Amino acid sequence: MDFFTAQEKARRSSSWLVLYFIAAVVGTIALIYLILAIALAKAGQMDARSEQLRSLWQPTLFLWVAGGTTAAVLLGSLFKMSQLSSGGGAVARSLGGRLVDPNTRDPDERKLVNVVEEMSIASGIPVPQIYVMDEEEGINAFAAGNSVSDAAVGVTRGCIQLLNRDELQGVIAHEFSHILNGDMKLNIRLMGVLFGILCIAMIGRILLQSGYRRRYYLGAREKGGNPLPFIGLVLFAVGYIGIFFGRLIKAAISRQREFLADASAVQFTRNPLGISNALKKIGGLGRRGSLVTSPEAEEASHMFFGNALTQGFSNLTATHPPLEQRIKAIDPSFDGKFPRVDFPSASQRGRQMADEGYKSSRPKPPPIPFPAVLPVQDVVKQVGTVQPQNFAWALMLLAEMPEPLRAAAHDSFGARALVYGLLLSPEANCRAKQVSALQAKADAGVFAELNKLRASFDAVKDEARLPLIEMAIPALRHLSQGQFETFIGNVELLIAADQQIDLFEYALQRMLKRHLWPHYRKTKKAATQYYALKPLLGDCEVLLSGLVNVGHETVEERKKAFQAGVARLGGEAVGLALQPLERANLTQIDAALDRLATSSPMIKKQALDACAHAVGSDGVIEPREAELLRAVADGLDCPLPPLLAGKAAV
Repeated sequence: MDFFTAQEKARRSSSWLVLYFIAAVVGTIALIYLILAIALAKAGQMDARSEQLRSLWQPTLFLWVAGGTTAAVLLGSLFKMSQLSSGGGAVARSLGGRLVDPNTRDPDERKLVNVVEEMSIASGIPVPQIYVMDEEEGINAFAAGNSVSDAAVGVTRGCIQLLNRDELQGVIAHEFSHILNGDMKLNIRLMGVLFGILCIAMIGRILLQSGYRRRYYLGAREKGGNPLPFIGLVLFAVGYIGIFFGRLIKAAISRQREFLADASAVQFTRNPLGISNALKKIGGLGRRGSLVTSPEAEEASHMFFGNALTQGFSNLTATHPPLEQRIKAIDPSFDGKFPRVDFPSASQRGRQMADEGYKSSRPKPPPIPFPAVLPVQDVVKQVGTVQPQNFAWALMLLAEMPEPLRAAAHDSFGARALVYGLLLSPEANCRAKQVSALQAKADAGVFAELNKLRASFDAVKDEARLPLIEMAIPALRHLSQGQFETFIGNVELLIAADQQIDLFEYALQRMLKRHLWPHYRKTKKAATQYYALKPLLGDCEVLLSGLVNVGHETVEERKKAFQAGVARLGGEAVGLALQPLERANLTQIDAALDRLATSSPMIKKQALDACAHAVGSDGVIEPREAELLRAVADGLDCPLPPLLAGKAAV
């Protein structure tokens, strides 16, 4: 299943979740009403003086039950979703997670940061926030967020202390599969839906307790029956019945996705032993296994790598398949026996880390096995996936990056200086003007950091520039509002200094807008609005025209490239014409991308495929064209690994 098919499946699952939610609310209303109506009818029969209706249909009661139940569930769900709207970090913190300093010197945390950064660069997405749950001894991990822009990866202390590098890489690859396949957004919605249903039980508990307290305080002076305990008991019982069925829905959605994520982890790393050995260690830990003791673990149980809860009497509500099944799906030779696992002593851990080289920053990059010729039709196939050559490429980029720049990407001062430095013009007069403007407008500490780094920028290869920005995104998210506004103002100043925007400047600006704007400026979240290509043909025309205008020299080459892209859009695109630069400039490309970003996954696939064929129509994908193509893919929420530069086979 490719990236776009997985995204489409996640979108459809979200639609089914809405239907399940409506069915759960309707069922809850019907059950509460039926119990209360029967109780009132019985009470009327037993009391001859009562004028209550003996019929089960009582419109007033139904309206009160329907209105109250719907309001409670909707308000509860909206409240929970609002809590989680800031992204994966909110989930991680609720589970007791601690944000890891990217410059940490702790060997276990350093190992974790390195693995996450390698996976991020290999998959073409910004580095997510990284959390460690210090109080959790079991082996577990999760990925959470509404999009790649606010994603977070969290691991337990047991995960980083008990797993070696290959095993940890398998676990992180599993979590990145959830990020890339659209599972995170669905998981967030599941949390909101189930919390809304839980609110019915919570209200029932409050009424039950308050009713008994009222009876206790009033004692013999209380006249008549107090209905609060009975109503509370009904709501409490019905609420937990709803939660049970909600857990069934959660389990049904989650289990199959765990198998798919395991398979993706093997595909990403080409190392089935990594993830299978991690699962075996969970079994070898015994009762602790993958257990998460946080009180919030139940709400987020479907997000974890392993079963975070103690096993109940039934497997019906288990969010994860049994360990044996997961391991055998990866390693058919597994005999069902789990080797015992214990926490190593300090001396044992020291020897282990020394043997595996965790004290060094990264392993030596292997030879890069990617082909010299990249078929253009394979560009779309690489979206949202990771191949061994992507890992090799990522390791090579990281190994060749100047160490001062890698370290700078992890610090808020250094990250700003890094972006400024990458925007400095190679032309001496323009660069002098840019540096003078920065000295006047940038924070003094940032400008000082820039001066320290300036000698390192000349050693940065073109293909490493966007990965450096992706590494810097987490640090840039920690700026204050004032620092952010100053930073963005300086970025715009540097870009405008030479009175033209080149492809890298556009790609960088687009990436910053997509991944930072939601954190600092109120932006409306784009929902899917287009399920057909026809309303977006004008945007495709602008996008393809812009790409070929900046990537080809002659009018004939541009026309040929434009038609190569149009041909991939199908018969609906007949009649599209190459637009001149003034009608397809970078500003207009930006607007076209914003509209295309609200289309369905399959429309995005078609548009990106057309862009790839237009760019590669001359048989070559230049590094600068690759950067622009990656910016287009990123703008469409389609993470594209940085493995495009070189020859292209059409």
